[in-house]
Parts: sequence; C-alpha cells; structure tokens
Amino acid sequence: MSSEQAEFGVLVVDDDFMVARIHCRFLQTQNGFRVDGVASTGIDALAKLAELSPDLMLLDVHLPDMSGLEVLRIARQEHPRVDVIVVTAERDLDAVREAWQGGAMSYLVKPFEYTALAEKLAHFRKARALLDTAEVDQGAIDQLFGVGGSTTRPRADLPKGLSRETADLVRRSLSADEALSATECAERVGISRVSSRRYLEYLEQTGVAQVRLKYGKTGRPERLYRLV
Repeated sequence: MSSEQAEFGVLVVDDDFMVARIHCRFLQTQNGFRVDGVASTGIDALAKLAELSPDLMLLDVHLPDMSGLEVLRIARQEHPRVDVIVVTAERDLDAVREAWQGGAMSYLVKPFEYTALAEKLAHFRKARALLDTAEVDQGAIDQLFGVGGSTTRPRADLPKGLSRETADLVRRSLSADEALSATECAERVGISRVSSRRYLEYLEQTGVAQVRLKYGKTGRPERLYRLV
C-alpha cells in the first residue's frame, strides 16, 4: 500500500484533556489518519511511542513533567521514524528554533483554525509519499524540505470579485484523497455555492485542483474537485 493510500497512526500529546479530545475528534474526520493513543505527560508520551510506534506525533511544548522539546529530542534519537508536528501556544523564538533544529516537521501555534492543521497533515502525507518513491527529482526534494524551487507554480491573478484569503480557505478545504462538490465545499468554508463554484473553477484553471464528473441516473453530471 502506498503512502497516499495508507492509514497513519497518530499519538496526541497535550496536558489539557479537552484540547487533546478536540485534536482526536478532528483527526477522526481526516481520511488516512487514526488516533493510536493520547498522552498528557512527557514520560507517558515516550512510553507510548515505544509501545505504539505511531507514524506521527502531535506534540505540545508545555507538559507538566518535562518540556515537549525534550520529548522531541528523545523521540528523534530513539524513534527516528516518527514525525512530529509541534502544536503549542509557545511563541518564543528560541522554542521555535529548537523545534526546527530538533527535527520537527511543522510548528503550529495555538489558537489556530483546524484548516491549518489539515494543511500540516497533508504536507506530512505528501512527504511520506515522496520518501516511498525509488527516485525523486529536485522539484520533489524541494517540496519535501518545504522550499519553493524553480518548478513552483507562480500565483495567478485572481478574477475580479474573488479574494486571496477565501481562495486559500477553499484550497485548504480540499485534499488529494477526497473529492468535494461545490455544495460540500461551500458548507465547509461558509460561503455560498455560487462563490464556491467560482473559486473551485479558478483552482482548476490554475492547476491546483482537478475535476471529475459524477454521472447520476438523471440530470446533469456533478462536478467533484480534489487537489492535484
């Protein structure tokens, strides 16, 4: 099974049980991800890493017994195959630098919109897919390391009446694994179906999304969109 089709196990580490519960509920809505376990302390997190061998850890910095950054350091040494997304209220530059130098894949500051976490999960999945290939070119390597190479598609000017912020929200509502209709996209983003259709058509025209037609028994075919 390829990484694009695989289901990835996630360990959620947060000392606030309500936050951890919300993370878990969100993960349950994301295709290809399952919650393997939850930990509220650093010691518990390290024990569950050894016991469960998850693919990904959502890690808070502020834990009652030790810093999440120390958990990150130990995890990278003892469990190098687990990837880490730091999810924390800590904004200190030293903490961000330590997380980056310590091998965290992403750093997400609370509070945040869950579309931002969905984007981090999509990046994780794409990175795993690239690492599963036998050979990659420079463009793929740039994607893996989060660098825009020479093959990066330039941003096209938006049609009149469309905003960049809403276009980004519509893009974040899409994934490579699930095709959405304009109606479904509108419900997720909180805009009208007509506006949703305009943004989706723009994303298709700029090569960000692709469309397929779903034919029913009667009437016009339904247009379904997913990320390229």
